[in-house]
This record gives sequence, C-alpha cells and structure tokens, in this order.
Amino acid sequence: MFLEIVSPEATLFSQEVASVSVPGINGEFQLLNNHAAIVSVLGKGNIRIQGKTIEIQEAFQSNFSNENGQYVLEIASGTIEMKDNKVIVLVD
Repeated sequence: MFLEIVSPEATLFSQEVASVSVPGINGEFQLLNNHAAIVSVLGKGNIRIQGKTIEIQEAFQSNFSNENGQYVLEIASGTIEMKDNKVIVLVD
C-alpha cells in the first residue's frame, strides 16, 4: 500500500509500505495491504511504519526514529484516510 504523511510544513513521507500503525483516539490500530476504507481521528502517540525498503528523505530523518526495524514518527494529533490501498495521514 502507498503511505503519505503530510504536515502543515511539508510531505514528511511518501512511499510504498507493508504496514502502518497509528494512535487512534480509542487506541492504536494497524492498516495492512488492501485494508477496508477508513477515516479516523488520531491522538497523541507514534506512527509506526514497516516495509522492505523504507527511505526517509534526509531533510526529515530527524523527525523519525528506527526501533527494531520500524520507523517511528511521534505526533500530537492528526487524521487518517485509507481508500483504494492509499493511506493519507495529516499530522500536527
């Protein structure tokens, strides 16, 4: 599936991934390839990204950490939409 993470300043991440976990307001949930369409509000927490060849742009590498093979981005809040195997996350 294709994941795009967008902040008010820039597109932080834009590429194919195997899975993404996000901090929903009622708890963390995970999206996998061909997940059903969903729109949700996100709370404070971590976005966790897994994939075979994840590459973070040099300008945004300081925003992400690597924990056990997962790239992690801490957010204050946001929204997520999954449709047609494309995930768009808007973060604050």
